[in-house]
Amino acid sequence: MRTVMLKGLLAHKRRLFGTFLAVFLGVAFLSGTLVLGDTLRGNFDNLFTEANAGTDAVVRHASKLGTDPGEARSQRGLIDTTIVDKVRSVDGVADAAPYVEGFGQLLGKNGDKLGGNGPPTLAGNWIDNRALSPYHLVEGRAPRAGNEVVINRGAANNGNLHVGDTTTVQTPEPVPVTIVGISKFGSADGLGGVTFTAFTIGSAQEHLLHRTDQVTSISVKAQSGVSQDALVNRIQRALPADVQAITGAKLTNENTSDINKEFLDLFTTFLVVFAGVALLVATFSIYNTFSIIVAQRTRESALLRAIGAGRGQILASVVVEALLVGIVASAVGLLGGLGIAGLLKGVFDSFGFALPAGGLVFKTSAVVISLVVGVAPAIKASRVAPLAAIRDVSVESTTASARRAVAGLALTVIGVAVVLGAVLSGGGSVLALAGLGAVLTMVGVVVFGPVVARPASRVIGAPLRLLRGVTGSLARENAMRNPRRTSGTAAALMVGVGVVTLFTIFAASLKASIDNSVSQSFTGDLVVSTGRFGGGGISPQLARDVGQLPVVKDATGLGRGRALVGTGTQTVTIADPTKLGGVLDLDVTKGSIGTLGPQQLAISQRTADDKGWTRGSRVPVTFSDGATSELTVGAVYNSRNIVGNYLLPREAWAPHAVQDIDTTVLVGLKPGVGVDTGKRAVQRTVDAYGAPDVENRSQF
Repeated sequence: MRTVMLKGLLAHKRRLFGTFLAVFLGVAFLSGTLVLGDTLRGNFDNLFTEANAGTDAVVRHASKLGTDPGEARSQRGLIDTTIVDKVRSVDGVADAAPYVEGFGQLLGKNGDKLGGNGPPTLAGNWIDNRALSPYHLVEGRAPRAGNEVVINRGAANNGNLHVGDTTTVQTPEPVPVTIVGISKFGSADGLGGVTFTAFTIGSAQEHLLHRTDQVTSISVKAQSGVSQDALVNRIQRALPADVQAITGAKLTNENTSDINKEFLDLFTTFLVVFAGVALLVATFSIYNTFSIIVAQRTRESALLRAIGAGRGQILASVVVEALLVGIVASAVGLLGGLGIAGLLKGVFDSFGFALPAGGLVFKTSAVVISLVVGVAPAIKASRVAPLAAIRDVSVESTTASARRAVAGLALTVIGVAVVLGAVLSGGGSVLALAGLGAVLTMVGVVVFGPVVARPASRVIGAPLRLLRGVTGSLARENAMRNPRRTSGTAAALMVGVGVVTLFTIFAASLKASIDNSVSQSFTGDLVVSTGRFGGGGISPQLARDVGQLPVVKDATGLGRGRALVGTGTQTVTIADPTKLGGVLDLDVTKGSIGTLGPQQLAISQRTADDKGWTRGSRVPVTFSDGATSELTVGAVYNSRNIVGNYLLPREAWAPHAVQDIDTTVLVGLKPGVGVDTGKRAVQRTVDAYGAPDVENRSQF
């Protein structure tokens, strides 16, 4: 029987290869996704552990306002420089270094901005003590003068910058600098695609904080024999109530956790969804292929029984063949997943989402999951019973049960009803309901498929007798003979087409929704922005400079920040409300945007409904520096696509901001000025600010 089974496999190489390929592709994509996720987590963990190895404690402000996607650090308040000496005097402290960090957009040799596209662009001060800084020099020297900087090697390579070159760092004001050193982050050229520019401590305070009496944090090195926990306990006793000390190990865990929450979890979930779809389609294909194989071997099985083979031997040969193909294809798929993991990583690198280098992490869980999903369909397919004797018997049921018909019809009807209800209602939960309805509909069609496969095949195949003669008739009869197999084959194609349709319609709907909302609210002519994926910033001075151009009627900058509004941390938009009306129509329902004062804010109608607030409501707002102000709701608006749910006057925000940065400048031209003429004039002005994008209405 072993010889017969092996000979049978070798005699049907194409059939064997087709089944092998279905299993291989599904397992390879799944294992590649799992391996890439494990690899990135392991590489980031190793990178942070290596970079923070010499830091035993970190002192920072206790307040935390959460993290925006794409930001490297949670927004916290600043701490006084006097605390540095207090920390240094604590028993067990070997050294303590003040650290300043903020936004700093480095420009390349050609004047283009470096970094962004997700990873942040950072600037800070250089720390000479190698143990207290994740960055270390690999070329040149540390900065000594106010206009000298050290940049990370990744940024230097991308910007074609070298020691001795001069360039500009936008903080967001343009700062001319000379590069005197090149650094690495641990063993990497940088933290992913993050760019880092290091000034002297004085210059960092001047350009990033605009104050010399505060710093972002303090890095601490313990004396020999003092544990991190003991050091933190001693330091904490010397700190004010609004300042905290944490261990270096906790800092590493926080950094790794932030990377996982903000990027890796979403990244791997996104890919696993596609892997799941691939495996679902592969499951249909594998099952049907094995069913057909067994059906084709009916006479062979009967002949083997006639010459003395046992029923158990016949069944075992089918099971072993299914397992052999499944296990071999899954094992090869695991290896193929390594190549897919490397390919996916390379694709992200090519788009500017640089990921940390390091060896592939191949965990046992990835092996087990991949093998299970690869072998399981083969096991299920092997349950198709071989023919026990030489007689005309169907190898699997060709009729659908009444329960299947009722269940399939019910699921399909409910699914269609939910989709139609969601689309026609147009409520806030339309996407969730439509998605649920679509899933129910697809499941219902899969369940109900065998019931309608025979009559559908009869109708669809009717013209084939005229078009293809005997061949067409055979094809039609073959499809009608086993409706379960026909339905399963069609279901695999349905899932693939359904996924393509899902993303096509979702993308088109999202685009149309944004086009409609923005075109209604944006009344200006031009937009100056930092790019599609963020990671940049614009000086508020740019809006003022553009507003003074003879061709410009109105220009206002929009910034973004985080604040504790009421009881929750929220993203807030910062703007000059007196100029906002010239370029935006927010569909104000209560109050006036243009008259907002420094003790007021505006909120969207959705927020007003959710929170029970209205015009005149008093709302406590806590800023990143720890200060709390009770602001009054001065206006409520409907259109929130551009400004979001919370709008704060710049007068209220700027006194508490570490860095006041715009992300967008909205421009309205004077009557009679052509868009092209105005765009050229605005472009000449913005070129001095790192040449951010200037777009007209349709481009925006």
